[in-house]
Amino acid sequence: MVHRHGRSARRAALAALGALVLAALPSTVSAEPNPTAEPNPTVETASGAARTLGADRPSAAMLEALRRDLGLTSAQASARPANEAEAGTRAGVLRNALGHRFAGAWVRGAASEELNVATTDSKDVAAIEAQGAKAVVVTRSLADLRAAKEKLDAAAAARDTADTPLWYVDVPANRLVVQARAVSAGAAFVKAAGVDDQDVTILVSTVRPRLLQDITGGDAYYINDTARCSVGFSVTEDAQQGFVTAGHCGDRGDTTTGFDQTAQGTFQESVFPGRDMAWVGTDDTWTATPGVRAQDGQEVQVTGSVEALVGASVCRSGSTTGWHCGTIQQHDTSVSYAEGTVDGVTRTTVCAEPGDSGGPYVAGAQAQGVTSGGSGDCTRGGTTFYQPVNPILADFGLTLTTEFAQTAAPDPQDDAEDAWAPGRVYPAGATVTRDGVRYQCLQTHQAQSVWAPAGTPALWQRLRQPAPWSPMGLTRTGW
Repeated sequence: MVHRHGRSARRAALAALGALVLAALPSTVSAEPNPTAEPNPTVETASGAARTLGADRPSAAMLEALRRDLGLTSAQASARPANEAEAGTRAGVLRNALGHRFAGAWVRGAASEELNVATTDSKDVAAIEAQGAKAVVVTRSLADLRAAKEKLDAAAAARDTADTPLWYVDVPANRLVVQARAVSAGAAFVKAAGVDDQDVTILVSTVRPRLLQDITGGDAYYINDTARCSVGFSVTEDAQQGFVTAGHCGDRGDTTTGFDQTAQGTFQESVFPGRDMAWVGTDDTWTATPGVRAQDGQEVQVTGSVEALVGASVCRSGSTTGWHCGTIQQHDTSVSYAEGTVDGVTRTTVCAEPGDSGGPYVAGAQAQGVTSGGSGDCTRGGTTFYQPVNPILADFGLTLTTEFAQTAAPDPQDDAEDAWAPGRVYPAGATVTRDGVRYQCLQTHQAQSVWAPAGTPALWQRLRQPAPWSPMGLTRTGW
């Protein structure tokens, strides 16, 4: 881990690592769209963001898998998790500053040393570069691309998508992509959705993703003594312990047994298709832990659920193929399996095989999602999709089990409707109140008691307080 202690130390460190590690965050953003952004002197440096998210202490198992699966050197593997944690904070600051002109962010480079941030206005270039990022000027905002994708989602609900099994927003390309068996099938889908074909790339492929039923994730579990799936992440609902997994693994009320074939629990909720998410409430003999099984008996300890950027590295655990890593290609992807369409999954380059469904994906120490499906295998390589974990936590009212005890409650003085509270899932851009101060979320995550906004500038940006209303020097009572 490289710590920044002045300019000379930083230059020496960058030289030693071949410029693998990004420079520290500037203290302000000069873009004009967000006049309430506080020029906060506590904006976190790169090493501080990595420390908050646990990326400064990657496990030996994760570093080994990153070296093996991404072809990295030891220095690149060590630098990459910290760079990605820091890049997420930078991107969040810029997302809030650019507003409707924001067109996405992604990392590049063997060690994710290059953060790219896109905008629809060339006037934003200076503000983006001031944050140490590369500015990319494009024609379509991220909001516009997502709105166009929603048209494809709606069209898919009314037609057979066997010949167009995949569609998503390609943020670096600033376009929609439709994977189809033939150009004509893709073009017909785009036309039916009413989307401008100038905004869409049709990718021809005969591969159709499949569900990875029969699986595990970390550890195996069995459904109704027949099918096998993977444990995702440990969670709690009040006093009830359990774990999240893929929705296609079982229906509400189905019973499960653990890896040792002893009684384990019951599916409490399950959604598939549409989403691919479920959770299992376990018996008293099973204890929720923050561990994710890696390799050689090692575990990765989960510390939160901060969503990683496109291009970031991500690792997966599964009972069939074990521990493998790759990179995030796109968020908010729609995939049409033979069993039904699932929206909002994340596409990755991590390999997987039947038996790996439901298993956990982690980026550094941050939970990302559970295995849904994919194509290919771990011999020739492939593509996988995971159901993001934050929607599972939010929709089912679950709390992720982490290294940190969830002890803090909302400040009783914060009686505002949007008072910050542990356990809530906050999307990037959300605003909250804590101790009478307003903050804006930089990265999507589930709030934790140790991550109060004032102490986590990696996740929250303080907003300026409005000046008292006093036209012409008069107080309100003077009118």
